[in-house]
Amino acid sequence: MRIFVTGATGFIGSALVPELIKAGHQVVGMTRSEAGAEKLRAAGAEVLHGNLEDLDSLRKGAADSDGVIHLAFNHDFSQFEKNAGDERAAITAIGEVLVGSDRPFVVTSGTAMAANVDGKPSTEDGPVAGWNPRVGLETVVKEFTDRGVKTSIVRLAQIHDTRKQGLVPYVTAVAREKGVSVYIGEGANRWPAAHVSDTARLYRLAFEKAEAGAVYHAVDEEGVSMKVIAEALGRGLKVPVKSITPEEVPAHFGWLAAFAGADMPSSSAITRKQLNWTPKGPGLIADLDGMDYSKA
Repeated sequence: MRIFVTGATGFIGSALVPELIKAGHQVVGMTRSEAGAEKLRAAGAEVLHGNLEDLDSLRKGAADSDGVIHLAFNHDFSQFEKNAGDERAAITAIGEVLVGSDRPFVVTSGTAMAANVDGKPSTEDGPVAGWNPRVGLETVVKEFTDRGVKTSIVRLAQIHDTRKQGLVPYVTAVAREKGVSVYIGEGANRWPAAHVSDTARLYRLAFEKAEAGAVYHAVDEEGVSMKVIAEALGRGLKVPVKSITPEEVPAHFGWLAAFAGADMPSSSAITRKQLNWTPKGPGLIADLDGMDYSKA
């Protein structure tokens, strides 16, 4: 199939494009730069120049495809609300093109959007948390599902290899700047994780199986404790590790404080069963221990 991929040159997109091509699909990747275009051509993909705010380029990519995988997001958290609004507008532009067709539309969300009840891992069919500014994107996707678009959602955990690890690089930057790697209280709050290669395969399976209204969790490890993460960063950066109180969190982490103390374990049991998806990549701590901290 001819698949339009937004965010095709990003961290996950760079793993997804060859995954799709290897499976026999044609890929049209969206990029805003010539460097990105060269990267896509080298991988064997076609190029569409554009970005999330260029709605005409999104409409064109969707119209000329057999389906869409939407990965792109602006990760400048200083304007999180605006970026979330731009994302909803982008999803709407693509979705309008796909109404009335049988073409798959796979949209990216996050496991942080799913609510944890009584400390249990969130599930694909459980309630949604309302605190995250991006939560509205799932409402928009559901509206298109109700209009007959073959939508599905892939919620991302901390997606990692030895170069990047979801939100962990921001935690790493704080530890480097402050000369100490910290966790909050006993550090028992947990973040789920999955390797980028497993995540790319999950997107391909979600697109190929294309069950309208499905929600999938890109989760291998249901929850890695923040204490264990802090200890790994301490080893890598060669800085001390210590606990801080909840009152100290805003001053220490800044904008990251809302996430740093969140306990958000997540399950992928439904995803594994429905897509026959079995993660095989290394765990988060193995990748943190294998990272070159001089380049992190």
